[in-house]
Amino acid sequence: MHSDSSIAPPAGSGIIECGEGLAGNLSAQYRARMTPIKDLAQLGKQIAAQHGWAAAKAFKTYEMDDSDRATLSQCALDLLKVFPPMPGACALMSASLAGTLERRMTAPIQVIAGTLAVDREPVFGNRKPFDGPAVFAASNPDWDGHVWVMVGPYVVDVSLFRTAYSRHGPVRLAKHIDLAFGPNKGLYVDRWKRTAQLGLSYEPQSVLSADEVTRLMGGAFHLIKQSQSG
Repeated sequence: MHSDSSIAPPAGSGIIECGEGLAGNLSAQYRARMTPIKDLAQLGKQIAAQHGWAAAKAFKTYEMDDSDRATLSQCALDLLKVFPPMPGACALMSASLAGTLERRMTAPIQVIAGTLAVDREPVFGNRKPFDGPAVFAASNPDWDGHVWVMVGPYVVDVSLFRTAYSRHGPVRLAKHIDLAFGPNKGLYVDRWKRTAQLGLSYEPQSVLSADEVTRLMGGAFHLIKQSQSG
């Protein structure tokens, strides 16, 4: 990992693995046609279409500082402590984390849906166009793709390690995470352009709207309350 960007976990918090890595509405028809986005300029255009050009500019110019690293680390740890230990909950976990980060940071926060590949082979999603508004009309969507947070140009994935370590996680992902990171990691953060250096390909296809994120946050809250009362 990149020592200049590693996020040190708070004392007693366990291990976090990190490297340096929401205006106008985008029509449902346009979003349904989205194929994997290849660079920050393309992603910025989709953010602008969904949340406005100011949001896109903030996204492209953001640089993470030590204060934001510490806040991100603590928010992720807090979520991992209360969210029930279940794999495949990337949409709910990412929306929940994004909601907390927006309250605690001034950084540009986006929730992104698409495909996650390991060594260029998809493990979540299939790179095919999908109807984002239809998928995320549910508070707990049944969808085979992947959802993560982006803080500016940084990928923030709070569900990656939990899913990889689960007995129900994809074998290809589990093997890759074991070799590349080892056990007991909690959070993955890296610059989007650097994720491929570790064999991970985050391929954005849809930028979630504020309403979609809020809906997913409701689903996450429901799961957390259920687990605490069970």
